[in-house]
Amino acid sequence: MNSPRKIWFPAKRYGWGWGLPIAWQGWVVLAVFVASITAGVVFVLPSRGLFIGYVIVLILAFTAVCWAKGERPGWRWGSR
Repeated sequence: MNSPRKIWFPAKRYGWGWGLPIAWQGWVVLAVFVASITAGVVFVLPSRGLFIGYVIVLILAFTAVCWAKGERPGWRWGSR
């Protein structure tokens, strides 16, 4: 039997992308992302170029998790 895929991040109602998490795993991923950015401000920020690269890598990783564990993104214009 095929079990339905568990969604961590729902698609936004308006626009493109994902909304706030709906599963505890999504909240953990979001908390780790925010904590990593905060840690980067403390430890990596003195080197601004390195900090920018660090943040880009974190954003790409977070987007990859949202893509894998969220609804497929697409332009949405609300409920019809």
